[in-house]
Amino acid sequence: MNKVINTEKAPRAIGPYSQAIQTDNGFLYISGQTPIDPKTGKLVEGGIIEQTKQVFENIKAILEEAGYSFNDVVKMNCLLDSMDDFAAMNSIYSQYYTDILPARAAYAVEKLPLGCMVEIETIAYKSI
Repeated sequence: MNKVINTEKAPRAIGPYSQAIQTDNGFLYISGQTPIDPKTGKLVEGGIIEQTKQVFENIKAILEEAGYSFNDVVKMNCLLDSMDDFAAMNSIYSQYYTDILPARAAYAVEKLPLGCMVEIETIAYKSI
């Protein structure tokens, strides 16, 4: 049976979805995380660097709540409001992935929720 994963250390969903779903076969599907500070419920101030850091802290909180780590991540989809921010996003991304690098796609999109600059969706796998 699939398990809903929720933590107070990551922002609440801004729509009718779960922060993450863990499947019976060990996959963890984390909904796209935006740079919302879970303590304030608001977008973090600053540019792409600050926003990307917050996104990764939100992902980390959800991974930890489910008993996973960044080494368990197998796939990520990075959505940017501008490909001009790709290098800066990558500079933060590389701080969280040093050993096992997941498969990844990065896209520029027209608009992201709440006017943010970055949103990242994550899939992790762990044998259970």
